[in-house]
Amino acid sequence: MSYTALYRKFRPTAFEDVKGQDHIITTLQNQIKANRIGHAYLFCGTRGTGKTTVAKIFAKAVNCEHPVDGSPCGECAMCRSIAAGTSMNVIEIDAASNNGVDNIREIREEVTYRPTEGKYKVYIIDEVHMLSIGAFNALLKTLEEPPEYVIFILATTEVNKIPITILSRCQHYDFKRISIETITDRMKELMDTEKVDVEDRALRYIAKAADGSMRDALSLLDQCIAFYLGQKLTYDNVLEVLGAVDTDVFSQLLRKVISRDVAGVLDIVEDLIMQGRELTQLATDFTWYLRNLLLVKTSDNIEDVLDVSTENMMQLKEESQMIETDMLLRYIRIFSELSGQLRYATQKRVLLEVALIKLCTPAMETSQDALLDRIRAVEEKVDKAAENMQERVVYVNGDGAAGEGYPGGSGAGASGRGRGPKPELPNAIPEDVQEVVKNFRSIADEASGMVRGYLKKARLSLGGDNRLLIVLPDSLAASVVGREDHRQELEGLIEQRIGKKVEVEVRYVEEGRHFEDTFVDIEQKINMEITVED
Repeated sequence: MSYTALYRKFRPTAFEDVKGQDHIITTLQNQIKANRIGHAYLFCGTRGTGKTTVAKIFAKAVNCEHPVDGSPCGECAMCRSIAAGTSMNVIEIDAASNNGVDNIREIREEVTYRPTEGKYKVYIIDEVHMLSIGAFNALLKTLEEPPEYVIFILATTEVNKIPITILSRCQHYDFKRISIETITDRMKELMDTEKVDVEDRALRYIAKAADGSMRDALSLLDQCIAFYLGQKLTYDNVLEVLGAVDTDVFSQLLRKVISRDVAGVLDIVEDLIMQGRELTQLATDFTWYLRNLLLVKTSDNIEDVLDVSTENMMQLKEESQMIETDMLLRYIRIFSELSGQLRYATQKRVLLEVALIKLCTPAMETSQDALLDRIRAVEEKVDKAAENMQERVVYVNGDGAAGEGYPGGSGAGASGRGRGPKPELPNAIPEDVQEVVKNFRSIADEASGMVRGYLKKARLSLGGDNRLLIVLPDSLAASVVGREDHRQELEGLIEQRIGKKVEVEVRYVEEGRHFEDTFVDIEQKINMEITVED
């Protein structure tokens, strides 16, 4: 026998099996027990919340020969024929493909005939909002005064598209999104029945991804089980199958954004894309992460409200101290707008990267809520400049004379600006550094993408005994190349080329100054010596 999908295999057959719609189930059961059955019902709600399922159970219940507490017995001939789809009393119509006037006229002709068995003829019209205006008008009279043995059940996901004249003739039932807890409990129950080993954390993530739809949850679960058939389904497995991202990555991403590290942010995006993560889902999940952070930031005792682990809660509390509320609100606004744009975009990566760069550089925005963040960014630059000036003064006072402006040591923040006389050419350049300088351009071509691009503008100087100074034209380039992992990468490439260890230091030329004012261009000197020798 062919495989049956979980959502079909475990579709509820009685009212008590329907989860998350107690307000509707109780009302319908009471109507059946009291014999107060209406002639027209409108079931509204998002996909996968049980509209068609409840309609079929209701059709069985009103025709059941031995109803039990307003629910179908499931054993009588009527229940069995309706369940098998062979009953002439229950007619299902898909309004998406049968939306014309002629289709409704056929219904009007059929309702004149009494049911051959059972008490009621039940017409279930799915996606009723797809009917044309003419079809709605044709349905109107029949809906207003149907024979006593006919019940109409109209189901729709877009109630706003249904004419008010139809709405006013129906009992209106709104199907709610099903809670994460209810979906998780149902999936646990089904996995016990199927004898599949699944982590609770994995089920909770699937339930959250389903967005209130039981059918979506079971479809996603089916997909994950199929990929890891015969194995235990873990949280990491689910993330991999669904192309989702763990919260640890969101934490790293947020910290890079807070520190305004554009290069670091783009590196994370690159990694996620190479792992095959789905960018629309990434934007949605990161927006939820920011929302959780906002709740932690603005509320006390929020643990019971947020559906996160203890470790994640500690992480959120730590990050809430690192960011201001107005910044969070701006981040959420930008990513909420992004989520809507990504749905129909062809260049999703570009839109995502632009949004993240906006977060890092508030000066790109002119909106009111970006103003505070822009002021904050300026204040950070002023504070950093003051700290740099203080370091320079300490260094000058400590030595009694001005040097290059900073003591030696690697780091992108180090500037080449000094207050002393113009630097002189060193008498001798260490042989190891000479060897690196001669081969530097070919070494730089072997570096990773972003570093390779910045190194094309680099100039070389001497930073002390056997230390190569790489000087870049601006602080952004220096911050990227000067990152510890990128600096180590360069040192490794140098060691591979010349077989010796040469320390690399990265600096940049301060605004308003020239390279020649502060540094010695050893590349030019070495090239001149080579030319003379030739």
